[in-house]
Amino acid sequence: MESETLFVEEAEPPGRMTDSVGLKQHSNFEGPSPHPFFTPAAIPAGPLPRQSALRDSRARAFRKRFFPNVTHKEWNDWRWQLRNRICDLATLGRMIRLSEDERHAMGAGGSLPLAITPHYMSLIDPWNPSQALRRTVVPSVHECFRSVGETDDPLHEDEDSPVPGIVHRYPDRVLFLVTGICSTYCRYCTRSRMVGHPNHHGVNTEPWEKGIAYIAAHPEIRDVLLSGGDPLTLADEPLEWLISSLRRIPHVEMIRIGTKAPVVLPQRITPSLVRMLKRYHPLWMSVHAAHPDELTEETRKACMRLADAGIPLGSQTVLLSGINDDVETMKRLVHGLLMIRVKPYYLYQCDPIPGSSHFRTPVSRGLEIIRGLRGFTTGYAVPTYVIDAPGGGGKIPLLPEYCIGRENGELLLRNYEGKVFRYPDGPPQEGVIH
Repeated sequence: MESETLFVEEAEPPGRMTDSVGLKQHSNFEGPSPHPFFTPAAIPAGPLPRQSALRDSRARAFRKRFFPNVTHKEWNDWRWQLRNRICDLATLGRMIRLSEDERHAMGAGGSLPLAITPHYMSLIDPWNPSQALRRTVVPSVHECFRSVGETDDPLHEDEDSPVPGIVHRYPDRVLFLVTGICSTYCRYCTRSRMVGHPNHHGVNTEPWEKGIAYIAAHPEIRDVLLSGGDPLTLADEPLEWLISSLRRIPHVEMIRIGTKAPVVLPQRITPSLVRMLKRYHPLWMSVHAAHPDELTEETRKACMRLADAGIPLGSQTVLLSGINDDVETMKRLVHGLLMIRVKPYYLYQCDPIPGSSHFRTPVSRGLEIIRGLRGFTTGYAVPTYVIDAPGGGGKIPLLPEYCIGRENGELLLRNYEGKVFRYPDGPPQEGVIH
């Protein structure tokens, strides 16, 4: 297959978008004028409406205000979503009221670019800089400060890369970094050192061919994880070429795709994509989800479509301070994931990339969350809490102390309620025959 241009274009120039929408300048900032839904006075007294209703109303108001002439077909076209990503300060400042912190961060021009799909932008609160979803995608001035222990490549992926794009750390599997493009950039991205650069805006199969050749030459590799960037920013044709090339290697038993597309770009999960993926079973997908408010109706439909095609779905969530680091929020997230047929798989301690200290929580917080889930809800909802060890040590699972010691040849175990139980774990002894 010859190299081809990726079906991803830069966001439309601010003038083009704003001229068609007819945005107006307002008193002291470039954000939206007061809207009857967004103003505090519009929130009725008494109990707040359900979060899903609030979220859906916000999305409808956003679309009506900023994209009034966009048809339903255009809005649901993943290529349109990519072409119209919010990628600059001027456009972002017309859609939300930027705080001084956010404005300074945008002016500082950090290493990680800004890109937010219109779909995901419609979920963002234009007035509240502390909103969970907003903090995950809008730059903060904290990104400009490097704390002790933070490095560009904390997991030493580059050191475990025998050929470009391949990370071979574990005995029987490899990570295959197939693109540096994401439709929406998370501010805590482990690979902020490499994603979003201009030279990653096309499909170049030469490094793919080297990666495929490496995998073919190592029969111990049975599992290939496609990641990046986001593999689902690739069009169907190059993605199928890549997957089919891997499937022809006899010792490759399973292929996995790591993506956030069902959450930030659910329009990408088209019937044609799903039909193509279905041809290459066993194929698994890891979906990156950070907060229950991301689980929109569009995301539900995308995940159900994948699951109906026989693609097992697991979630990967990064533990983030002030965003999802409490038991109740995490419980809503994992329950919501199960309802759309996604098994909570990993809960990651946030990696120490540069400028990430405001996202990282103490490890004790993660253990507290696991303790608050285990036994209090179905085991299917409890992810494995891991630290991807700095220095290339790989994923190390962490658990609260349920095994608390031994006494008289018995194991002492503490259950979810804090009660202690004994298990006969000593050598076999003669007993009474009944």
